[in-house]
Amino acid sequence: MIIIGIDPGLNGAIAVLENNKVLDIFDVPVMPEGKKNKRQLNSAQLAKLLKDIIHENDDVMVVVENVSAMPGQGVTSMFNFGQTFGAIKGICAAMSLPIFFVRPAKWKKHFDLINSSKDASRTKAIEMYPLISDKLSKKKDVNKSDAILIARFYSETRLNEDHK
Repeated sequence: MIIIGIDPGLNGAIAVLENNKVLDIFDVPVMPEGKKNKRQLNSAQLAKLLKDIIHENDDVMVVVENVSAMPGQGVTSMFNFGQTFGAIKGICAAMSLPIFFVRPAKWKKHFDLINSSKDASRTKAIEMYPLISDKLSKKKDVNKSDAILIARFYSETRLNEDHK
């Protein structure tokens, strides 16, 4: 089974796992929006990326972090985040991809990352996948690590339940 883990948002990432092996990791595709270095999701590129990953006969599950508004976050940034989250859901629905949502607290608890620094997921992913540590070497790669762990969470907790 191919599991696609998505850390949504404009700085998010997408990880592709099969049998707990990382096949690929990507940044969420974005493009400019108007002025002032604003960005938006490149939905067409995301759809193409997903099509390129999935082959007709593949058993696939998309696992998306189910996040909500955070205290102190601005209205505009939350609206943009919600737009991106909704677009990801819509693209998956249009492509008839099964989708599973997981709350951050749930997958972080599974990997013992509650009350740890944001960067702790990067350390955890590097420990689990030392061969791709070069792809997770920068602090900004924490979103790629999150996407990997989101997919791995599904593999370790749900996969056996869903396929009995």
